[in-house]
Amino acid sequence: MKVITVGSRVFVTSFQLAGVQGKIVDSPENALEEIKEIYKDPEAGLVLLSDDLSEPINDQLTTLRAEKSTPLVFALPASGSEKSEVDYRVMLKKILGV
Repeated sequence: MKVITVGSRVFVTSFQLAGVQGKIVDSPENALEEIKEIYKDPEAGLVLLSDDLSEPINDQLTTLRAEKSTPLVFALPASGSEKSEVDYRVMLKKILGV
């Protein structure tokens, strides 16, 4: 199963350094379109989405999740967010159980 990130250039690049592919988007609407495309990929298992993009499209994401259980869409703090500094490599290891 593939892990795919969706978010800003900084967010996606942070995960690409750990070997995770990604889609760079500039708006919640574009993120939703990318996620819809990812849902068509039978190998996609996990989508990591920056939380600044997920909040405006939360209702649409809930609808997608109700229709199909995979891939799992998981929102993470965006780079530069007011939340505590995030080490994406550590977070990815925790999510994947490595």
